[in-house]
Amino acid sequence: MLILAATPIGQVGDASPRLAEVLTTADVVAAEDTRRLKRLVGELGIEISGRIVSYFEGNEERRTGELVEVLKGGGTVVVVTDAGMPSVSDPGYRLVVAAIEADIQVTSVPGPSAVLTALAVSGLPVDRFCFEGFLPRKAGERTRRLTDNLREQRTMVFFESPHRTEATLRAMADVWGPDRAAAVCRELTKTYEEVKRGGVLELAEWAAAEEHGVRGEVTIVVAGAQDEQRSYTADELKALVGEQQASGESRRDAIAIVVELTGAKKKDVYAAAHN
Repeated sequence: MLILAATPIGQVGDASPRLAEVLTTADVVAAEDTRRLKRLVGELGIEISGRIVSYFEGNEERRTGELVEVLKGGGTVVVVTDAGMPSVSDPGYRLVVAAIEADIQVTSVPGPSAVLTALAVSGLPVDRFCFEGFLPRKAGERTRRLTDNLREQRTMVFFESPHRTEATLRAMADVWGPDRAAAVCRELTKTYEEVKRGGVLELAEWAAAEEHGVRGEVTIVVAGAQDEQRSYTADELKALVGEQQASGESRRDAIAIVVELTGAKKKDVYAAAHN
C-alpha cells in the first residue's frame, strides 16, 4: 500500500494520531527532507522502525522505480513532504501514477493543508475555487499565465516565495486591475501568522514596505473575475496581444485570443494591436 501522509504546516500539535501510526509501522518512509522528518518524529515522541529514504525533486524520477518495487513486494510505503499533503506542489505525483499503473492500492492520511487553511481565513468566496500552485519565475511567462486566468470566476489560490511576493502582486494588478480583492497569508498556524487583505496593488505596496521583506511561507488567495467586464486601455490591449505573440501565436490568432479573454470588441483590439 502507498500512503500519502499530510504533515503539519506549522504547529506539530496538528499532527493526527494516524500520522504517528503509519510512520511507526511503514516498511519505508520516503521523505522530502529526512532531517525534517527526524525532527518531526522527535517532536511526536515516536520511532520509525522501517527504512527512511529521501524523496525530493532531484531524485524523484529515479527513486520512484525503487519504491514501486517495494510496493510490488507487499511492502507499505509512506510519503511525507516538508509540510502539508504530498503531491500538491510537492513530490508524490509520479509515485502515485506509477503505483496505480502497477495496480497498487493508494490511500492518504488527511491533514493540514496550506491551500484550504488560506482559503478558510481569506474572507473570499470558497464555494468554488481552483489551485494554481507557483507562478512561473520569468516575468513574461508569469504574465501569460495570469492572462490565461483573466476571466476565471473561481477564487484562485497560489503558492509564492517571500522574495517574489511583491512582484507577483504587481503583475496581478497589471493584468487583473489594482482593486482585485486578495489575501496574502504567511506563516499559517505558526507563531507569527499574518493575513493581509486588500486589493492586489495595495498588498504589493504593503509587501514593498515591509522593513526586512516578506518572510515565511506565503499563500496568496485572489478573488475571481466578476460578471461585469473590466474596461481596457488601448495600451493594455496592445500589451496583451504582444504577450500572446511572444508565446508563439500569430498576430491574427493573438488578437482573437485577447478578444476572448478580455471580452473587448474585436475592432478595438485590432486597432490597438496595429497602432
